[in-house]
Amino acid sequence: MKLVIGLGNPEKQYTGTRHNVGFAVLDEYARSNDLSFTRSSKFRGDIAEKGTGEHKVLFLKPSTYYNLVGESARAVCDFYRILPQDVLIIHDDLALPLGTLRTRLGGSSAGNNGVKSLTQHLGEDTTRLRVGIYSDQREYMDAADFVLSKFNAKERATLERLQHVAEVCIEDFIYGNLTPMTHSAEA
Repeated sequence: MKLVIGLGNPEKQYTGTRHNVGFAVLDEYARSNDLSFTRSSKFRGDIAEKGTGEHKVLFLKPSTYYNLVGESARAVCDFYRILPQDVLIIHDDLALPLGTLRTRLGGSSAGNNGVKSLTQHLGEDTTRLRVGIYSDQREYMDAADFVLSKFNAKERATLERLQHVAEVCIEDFIYGNLTPMTHSAEA
């Protein structure tokens, strides 16, 4: 069994913000695969399920705030006995330009408090799908305000061009074929 976690904040006011790009990727994946999320108080998040047997996958959007997502992930991993190497984390990355996806095993949190929480609860052996959110607008805002700002129309279009690649990365992870890579929407 595998677990795919999208990072974001649960309240509607955060929909469409840079920090919620993990939720957005999972929502689009769910739409493409006819999956629906169900609220689980036990796991402190919204859960969707796909597949059977060794290819059974859970998808999690924690309902904790971004900085506490590790608590939700830990509850799911403990209940289903999911190992850290069977976890994919989809999150925003301020160090990557908008329109860039990067996959890798482990690594530092690079100041991302959601990743820091997950590392505290699950260790460093998880796989990451990092979604670049950096734009020139960042130069005029502090980091906290920037990650909580909404994407403009042009930026949303760039992210939409990446969705298919993100979905391929999720499928590759599920079937054990994901390798470290960097992809740009401009490529």
